[in-house]
Amino acid sequence: MKIRRPAVLLSTAALAAALGLTGCAVAATTSQNGQTSTASTVTVPDDLSAEAILAANSDATTVNDDEWDAAAAVDVAASADTVTITEAGVYRLSGEYPGGVVVDAGEDALVVLILDDADVSRSDGPAIQVTSADDVGIFLADGSANTVSDAGTSYADDAEFHAAIASDADLTISGSGALAVTAVDDGISTSDDLVILSGTVDVHAADDGVRGHDALVVSGGELTVDAGGDGLKSSQDEDETQGWIEIAGGAIDVTAADDGLDAQTDIVVTGGSLTVDAADDGLHSEVVLAIDGGDVTVADSNEGIESFTISIAGGTVDVTSSDDGLNASGGDATGMGGMGDGGQLISISGGTLTVDAQGDGLDSNGSLEMSGGTVTVYGPTADGNGALDTNGTLTVSGGTLLAIGSSGMAETPDADSEQGFVSVNASGSAGHTVQLVASDGTVIAELTALKEFGNVVVSTADVVDGQSYTVLVDGASAGSGTAGEASTGMGGGMGGGQMPGGGQGGPGQRG
Repeated sequence: MKIRRPAVLLSTAALAAALGLTGCAVAATTSQNGQTSTASTVTVPDDLSAEAILAANSDATTVNDDEWDAAAAVDVAASADTVTITEAGVYRLSGEYPGGVVVDAGEDALVVLILDDADVSRSDGPAIQVTSADDVGIFLADGSANTVSDAGTSYADDAEFHAAIASDADLTISGSGALAVTAVDDGISTSDDLVILSGTVDVHAADDGVRGHDALVVSGGELTVDAGGDGLKSSQDEDETQGWIEIAGGAIDVTAADDGLDAQTDIVVTGGSLTVDAADDGLHSEVVLAIDGGDVTVADSNEGIESFTISIAGGTVDVTSSDDGLNASGGDATGMGGMGDGGQLISISGGTLTVDAQGDGLDSNGSLEMSGGTVTVYGPTADGNGALDTNGTLTVSGGTLLAIGSSGMAETPDADSEQGFVSVNASGSAGHTVQLVASDGTVIAELTALKEFGNVVVSTADVVDGQSYTVLVDGASAGSGTAGEASTGMGGGMGGGQMPGGGQGGPGQRG
């Protein structure tokens, strides 16, 4: 059964009974230093694997190429008038269609449009509009270059469709040809599922680029999106199993004036190459954001990756942000001025993650758990944020963690973490080589700083609690600390930890 945020918020007992929840407690009440905090109604699933998250979601409808026969295609003559397709079948479009194409074939119809050097446009509405069908496929013929545009200046506020390609049915795009979409509002939008299997698709949209209302899946092809709103979006908010995005393959390049990817429920990345340049969040979802493969680069963002639950289990992830790099937030947590553990989670179990953040590097309003993978954090230069920041627990049981940033809010893993860690207040600048060395001179970890820093946190299997370690900056000793001494920054869970010690000393003990 699906473990998700309910459409209607229920009490803890009612929600657990209704959903049979086995994940983390919902709407739990906790107390720290005598202050009460109420956790969120969003639930963290026990199984954060990409497979489990996808299995709990609705199935996306796909029109596969073997479900129809190109040899049976009916050629549709180019026309200045609106072309209306009223029956199921396969139709080939070649030439210019300045009046647009409307599919009104009935609720049970499968319609496939083969675009073969087609130029489809319309001045007073969507260029391709599906008003009635069960499933629709847009197939880009081999070697073809196709264009779709809505040439009007705007849509009326009460217009039913607001996209150059607008579908009231499930829509699949496939084939090896090219498609260029230019839109005065949304680029490609469906009220159901949208699946991109292949092809070279280039979308320029004044608002959202590519939207699958119930679900959006990209599994292949080359997709370039330049959007004045969100780049890729799924916005269904009435069904907890819908409103999700999956990136399973392909090469995707998104430039967005809002979020790069925005999902009402989940974003799952299992493959492909995704590059995002966003004015707001790089990747944003409300419930779970899971990366278990592929290459993800957030080249520029306000916050890089944001969701209630963030799981990094595989792949290569590179995040640059002007605020937080990874931010587990949202939900309905209250109490302690937002400083209490709200049940959010960052889970890192594999892959390679690199974060360059001006705000907090890894920030969880709940907990952070690391059991594997390689994580490098280039945190903030100002003392108002930290490379690591949690409101709850921060535990490391495996993997390699290297985090450098300012010292004023520096936080370490918890003292009861299974894997050893060490925190040292040591300063340096961009370009400096930073090394953590053991008392016998063995180099435990090394990196090159991207900017100024005042604190270094390292956790690897080679760090032994109780032993002393020294940070070298360009070969010179810059500070030392004892492994296993924990501290929490002021932005953390306020569990009695002291601020890190200054100068050459390590952090204070957790109270």
